[in-house]
Amino acid sequence: MRLLPILFTALVVGGCASKVPVDIRQAVPNSPGVATARQDPGAHVGREVRWGGSIAEVENRENATWIEVVARELGSGGRPESGDRSLGRFLLKVEGFLDPAVYSRGREVTARGVLAEAVTRKIGQYPYRFPVLEARALYLWPPREEPRYERYDHYPPPWYYDPWFPYRYPYYPYW
Repeated sequence: MRLLPILFTALVVGGCASKVPVDIRQAVPNSPGVATARQDPGAHVGREVRWGGSIAEVENRENATWIEVVARELGSGGRPESGDRSLGRFLLKVEGFLDPAVYSRGREVTARGVLAEAVTRKIGQYPYRFPVLEARALYLWPPREEPRYERYDHYPPPWYYDPWFPYRYPYYPYW
């Protein structure tokens, strides 16, 4: 009988465990944003940050992989928010090889590491100064599930039937 509360507590605590690493879930206090680091990159070199966003491009070099990321605001768990709002771009430097087929365009990543010297590259013909984040922790988020909508060909399902439909108040407010 004494074992039952312990077993129940272990199941509850184990069920709350997240697969996302703690370094990714926890925010870095007093961390500069991407726009701030882009404006004055020299002032923030060596500072620890946690940034994330959508992958724009992946480039494998001899000893490292460089990922161009469109920065997005991070949610409470560290996942980038969806939407069209961009905070700018940054380069993510990861030691070793990352497969561009897995780390493909549009996938969401969150990284934690230290800022290095900024790099100027072109986006199209526009020269852009990228803050560089040397990643110590990196998390590739699973793709978001698309909402499913049921499709009914012509008639609504039987449980949707409303016998008072044509005469109820919201539909005929003139009574």
